[in-house]
Amino acid sequence: MSKRVPRVPTTVLALALGVVVACTTVPLTGRTQIMLMPESTEQEMGVTAFRQALTKSKVSTDPALNAQLTRVGARIAAATGRTDYQWEFKVFEDKQVNAFCLPGGKVVVYTGILPVTRDDAGLAAVVGHEVAHAIARHGGERVSQNYIAQLGLAGTQLALSGQDPLLAQGVITALGAGATVGYLLPYSRLQESEADHLGLIYMAKAGYHPSAARDLWVRMAEMSKAQQKPPEFLSTHPADATRIRQIEAWLPEAVKYYQPGS
Repeated sequence: MSKRVPRVPTTVLALALGVVVACTTVPLTGRTQIMLMPESTEQEMGVTAFRQALTKSKVSTDPALNAQLTRVGARIAAATGRTDYQWEFKVFEDKQVNAFCLPGGKVVVYTGILPVTRDDAGLAAVVGHEVAHAIARHGGERVSQNYIAQLGLAGTQLALSGQDPLLAQGVITALGAGATVGYLLPYSRLQESEADHLGLIYMAKAGYHPSAARDLWVRMAEMSKAQQKPPEFLSTHPADATRIRQIEAWLPEAVKYYQPGS
Protein backbone atom coordinates (compact mmCIF):
# COMPACT_ATOMS: atom_id res chain seq x y z
CA MET A 1 0.00 0.00 0.00
CA SER A 2 1.42 3.41 -0.96
CA LYS A 3 2.00 5.93 1.80
CA ARG A 4 0.36 9.29 1.63
CA VAL A 5 2.88 12.08 1.01
CA PRO A 6 2.21 15.09 3.26
CA ARG A 7 1.35 18.29 1.43
CA VAL A 8 3.78 21.13 1.92
CA PRO A 9 2.03 24.37 2.89
CA THR A 10 1.94 27.04 0.18
CA THR A 11 3.72 29.56 2.43
CA VAL A 12 6.64 27.15 2.87
CA LEU A 13 6.91 26.65 -0.89
CA ALA A 14 6.80 30.41 -1.47
CA LEU A 15 9.55 30.94 1.06
CA ALA A 16 11.68 28.23 -0.50
CA LEU A 17 11.23 29.85 -3.92
CA GLY A 18 12.25 33.19 -2.42
CA VAL A 19 15.46 31.62 -1.11
CA VAL A 20 16.33 30.55 -4.65
CA VAL A 21 15.73 33.88 -6.36
CA ALA A 22 16.51 36.56 -3.74
CA CYS A 23 20.26 37.12 -3.83
CA THR A 24 22.20 40.38 -3.45
CA THR A 25 25.88 41.32 -3.40
CA VAL A 26 27.71 43.11 -0.58
CA PRO A 27 29.53 46.27 -1.77
CA LEU A 28 33.34 46.05 -2.00
CA THR A 29 33.65 42.50 -0.65
CA GLY A 30 31.45 41.06 -3.42
CA ARG A 31 29.99 38.40 -1.11
CA THR A 32 26.67 36.96 -2.32
CA GLN A 33 23.96 36.97 0.32
CA ILE A 34 20.41 35.65 0.49
CA MET A 35 17.95 38.48 1.04
CA LEU A 36 14.23 37.88 1.51
CA MET A 37 13.41 41.40 2.73
CA PRO A 38 13.07 44.45 0.46
CA GLU A 39 15.52 47.22 1.37
CA SER A 40 12.63 49.69 1.67
CA THR A 41 11.04 47.54 4.40
CA GLU A 42 14.38 47.21 6.16
CA GLN A 43 14.82 51.00 6.19
CA GLU A 44 11.28 51.55 7.49
CA MET A 45 12.06 49.21 10.36
CA GLY A 46 15.26 51.16 11.00
CA VAL A 47 13.37 54.47 11.25
CA THR A 48 10.81 52.93 13.64
CA ALA A 49 13.55 51.44 15.84
CA PHE A 50 15.40 54.78 15.89
CA ARG A 51 12.29 56.68 17.01
CA GLN A 52 11.73 54.16 19.78
CA ALA A 53 15.37 54.46 20.89
CA LEU A 54 15.06 58.25 21.07
CA THR A 55 12.10 57.97 23.45
CA LYS A 56 13.76 55.40 25.70
CA SER A 57 17.31 56.78 25.92
CA LYS A 58 18.88 60.02 27.11
CA VAL A 59 20.31 61.98 24.19
CA SER A 60 23.48 63.87 25.12
CA THR A 61 23.35 67.66 24.97
CA ASP A 62 27.15 67.99 25.18
CA PRO A 63 28.02 70.24 22.21
CA ALA A 64 31.59 68.94 21.90
CA LEU A 65 30.54 65.28 21.78
CA ASN A 66 27.75 65.92 19.30
CA ALA A 67 30.02 68.02 17.12
CA GLN A 68 32.64 65.28 17.09
CA LEU A 69 30.18 62.55 16.13
CA THR A 70 28.56 64.71 13.46
CA ARG A 71 31.97 65.65 12.03
CA VAL A 72 33.25 62.07 11.91
CA GLY A 73 29.91 60.56 10.94
CA ALA A 74 29.39 62.92 8.01
CA ARG A 75 32.78 62.00 6.55
CA ILE A 76 32.12 58.27 6.93
CA ALA A 77 28.65 58.67 5.42
CA ALA A 78 30.09 60.50 2.41
CA ALA A 79 32.66 57.73 1.95
CA THR A 80 29.90 55.12 1.56
CA GLY A 81 28.35 56.91 -1.40
CA ARG A 82 24.83 56.29 -0.05
CA THR A 83 23.36 59.73 -0.67
CA ASP A 84 19.87 58.20 -0.53
CA TYR A 85 20.23 57.47 3.20
CA GLN A 86 18.66 59.92 5.67
CA TRP A 87 21.76 60.12 7.87
CA GLU A 88 21.39 61.10 11.53
CA PHE A 89 23.97 60.99 14.32
CA LYS A 90 23.14 60.91 18.03
CA VAL A 91 25.17 60.50 21.21
CA PHE A 92 23.34 58.60 23.96
CA GLU A 93 24.38 59.03 27.57
CA ASP A 94 24.94 55.46 28.66
CA LYS A 95 27.83 53.57 30.27
CA GLN A 96 27.69 50.67 27.83
CA VAL A 97 30.65 50.40 25.47
CA ASN A 98 28.63 50.23 22.29
CA ALA A 99 27.30 51.91 19.16
CA PHE A 100 24.97 50.98 16.31
CA CYS A 101 23.76 52.05 12.89
CA LEU A 102 20.22 51.19 11.83
CA PRO A 103 19.18 50.57 8.21
CA GLY A 104 18.83 53.89 6.43
CA GLY A 105 21.68 55.62 8.27
CA LYS A 106 20.57 56.25 11.86
CA VAL A 107 23.80 56.19 13.90
CA VAL A 108 24.00 56.09 17.70
CA VAL A 109 27.17 56.14 19.81
CA TYR A 110 27.04 55.60 23.58
CA THR A 111 29.21 57.80 25.81
CA GLY A 112 30.61 54.64 27.41
CA ILE A 113 32.68 53.87 24.32
CA LEU A 114 34.21 57.34 23.94
CA PRO A 115 37.04 56.81 26.48
CA VAL A 116 38.10 53.84 24.34
CA THR A 117 37.85 55.62 20.98
CA ARG A 118 39.90 58.56 22.42
CA ASP A 119 39.99 60.69 19.26
CA ASP A 120 38.37 61.24 15.86
CA ALA A 121 40.25 58.36 14.24
CA GLY A 122 39.20 55.92 16.96
CA LEU A 123 35.61 57.09 16.67
CA ALA A 124 35.83 56.72 12.87
CA ALA A 125 36.78 53.06 13.36
CA VAL A 126 33.64 52.49 15.45
CA VAL A 127 31.32 54.47 13.17
CA GLY A 128 32.83 52.87 10.06
CA HIS A 129 32.18 49.40 11.46
CA GLU A 130 28.59 50.17 12.46
CA VAL A 131 27.78 51.96 9.20
CA ALA A 132 29.20 48.97 7.30
CA HIS A 133 26.54 46.75 8.91
CA ALA A 134 23.83 48.97 7.42
CA ILE A 135 25.45 49.31 3.98
CA ALA A 136 25.94 45.54 3.76
CA ARG A 137 22.31 45.04 4.87
CA HIS A 138 23.31 42.66 7.62
CA GLY A 139 20.02 43.24 9.47
CA GLY A 140 17.92 42.10 6.51
CA GLU A 141 20.27 39.19 5.96
CA ARG A 142 19.84 38.04 9.57
CA VAL A 143 16.07 38.14 9.21
CA SER A 144 16.40 36.08 6.03
CA GLN A 145 18.68 33.56 7.73
CA ASN A 146 16.20 33.14 10.57
CA TYR A 147 13.44 32.54 8.02
CA ILE A 148 15.56 29.86 6.34
CA ALA A 149 16.35 28.17 9.66
CA GLN A 150 12.66 28.19 10.58
CA LEU A 151 11.81 26.79 7.17
CA GLY A 152 14.16 23.87 7.74
CA LEU A 153 12.70 23.18 11.17
CA ALA A 154 9.15 23.44 9.84
CA GLY A 155 9.95 20.95 7.08
CA THR A 156 11.46 18.52 9.60
CA GLN A 157 8.46 18.90 11.90
CA LEU A 158 6.18 18.14 8.97
CA ALA A 159 8.18 15.04 8.06
CA LEU A 160 8.01 13.79 11.67
CA SER A 161 4.31 14.51 12.09
CA GLY A 162 3.41 10.81 12.26
CA GLN A 163 6.23 9.85 14.64
CA ASP A 164 6.40 9.55 18.41
CA PRO A 165 5.89 13.10 19.84
CA LEU A 166 8.85 12.83 22.25
CA LEU A 167 11.16 11.64 19.48
CA ALA A 168 9.96 14.40 17.17
CA GLN A 169 10.47 17.07 19.84
CA GLY A 170 13.97 15.75 20.57
CA VAL A 171 14.93 15.92 16.91
CA ILE A 172 13.52 19.44 16.51
CA THR A 173 15.35 20.65 19.63
CA ALA A 174 18.64 19.15 18.44
CA LEU A 175 18.24 20.63 14.99
CA GLY A 176 17.42 24.03 16.48
CA ALA A 177 20.62 23.99 18.50
CA GLY A 178 22.55 22.79 15.47
CA ALA A 179 21.11 25.56 13.31
CA THR A 180 22.23 28.14 15.88
CA VAL A 181 25.79 26.85 16.37
CA GLY A 182 26.39 25.60 12.84
CA TYR A 183 24.54 28.17 10.76
CA LEU A 184 23.35 31.35 12.52
CA LEU A 185 26.36 32.04 14.77
CA PRO A 186 28.96 31.52 12.01
CA TYR A 187 27.03 33.94 9.81
CA SER A 188 26.93 36.48 12.65
CA ARG A 189 30.72 36.23 13.06
CA LEU A 190 31.13 36.51 9.28
CA GLN A 191 29.05 39.70 9.30
CA GLU A 192 31.09 41.20 12.13
CA SER A 193 34.30 40.47 10.26
CA GLU A 194 32.83 41.87 7.06
CA ALA A 195 31.83 45.06 8.91
CA ASP A 196 35.41 45.37 10.18
CA HIS A 197 36.68 44.93 6.61
CA LEU A 198 34.29 47.46 5.07
CA GLY A 199 34.71 49.83 8.00
CA LEU A 200 38.46 50.00 7.39
CA ILE A 201 37.85 51.07 3.80
CA TYR A 202 35.19 53.64 4.69
CA MET A 203 37.34 55.27 7.37
CA ALA A 204 40.32 55.32 4.98
CA LYS A 205 38.20 56.96 2.26
CA ALA A 206 37.01 59.47 4.86
CA GLY A 207 40.59 60.51 5.61
CA TYR A 208 41.28 58.52 8.81
CA HIS A 209 44.24 56.17 8.76
CA PRO A 210 42.86 52.61 9.04
CA SER A 211 45.59 51.57 11.47
CA ALA A 212 43.53 53.42 14.11
CA ALA A 213 41.03 50.53 13.91
CA ARG A 214 43.71 48.05 14.87
CA ASP A 215 44.76 50.28 17.80
CA LEU A 216 41.12 50.58 18.90
CA TRP A 217 40.62 46.81 19.03
CA VAL A 218 43.86 46.34 20.94
CA ARG A 219 42.46 48.73 23.57
CA MET A 220 39.09 46.95 23.50
CA ALA A 221 40.80 43.59 24.03
CA GLU A 222 42.83 44.97 26.92
CA MET A 223 39.71 46.42 28.54
CA SER A 224 37.76 43.16 28.25
CA LYS A 225 40.52 40.84 29.52
CA ALA A 226 38.83 40.37 32.88
CA GLN A 227 35.47 39.51 31.30
CA GLN A 228 34.43 35.90 30.86
CA LYS A 229 33.53 35.22 27.24
CA PRO A 230 32.11 32.12 25.56
CA PRO A 231 34.30 30.13 23.14
CA GLU A 232 34.47 31.75 19.72
CA PHE A 233 32.29 29.07 18.08
CA LEU A 234 29.47 29.91 20.54
CA SER A 235 29.82 33.67 20.13
CA THR A 236 28.16 36.17 17.81
CA HIS A 237 31.49 37.99 17.41
CA PRO A 238 35.01 36.87 16.50
CA ALA A 239 37.45 36.58 19.39
CA ASP A 240 39.51 39.72 20.03
CA ALA A 241 42.71 38.04 18.81
CA THR A 242 40.96 36.88 15.63
CA ARG A 243 39.60 40.35 15.04
CA ILE A 244 42.98 42.05 15.43
CA ARG A 245 44.67 39.49 13.19
CA GLN A 246 42.07 39.97 10.45
CA ILE A 247 42.31 43.75 10.62
CA GLU A 248 46.09 43.57 10.32
CA ALA A 249 45.68 41.40 7.20
CA TRP A 250 43.23 43.89 5.62
CA LEU A 251 45.28 47.02 6.41
CA PRO A 252 47.39 46.96 3.19
CA GLU A 253 44.20 46.93 1.12
CA ALA A 254 42.54 49.66 3.19
CA VAL A 255 45.60 51.93 3.05
CA LYS A 256 45.19 52.08 -0.74
CA TYR A 257 41.93 53.97 -0.15
CA TYR A 258 43.47 56.35 2.39
CA GLN A 259 42.95 59.99 1.49
CA PRO A 260 44.53 62.24 4.14
CA GLY A 261 42.47 65.31 4.94
CA SER A 262 39.34 64.12 3.10
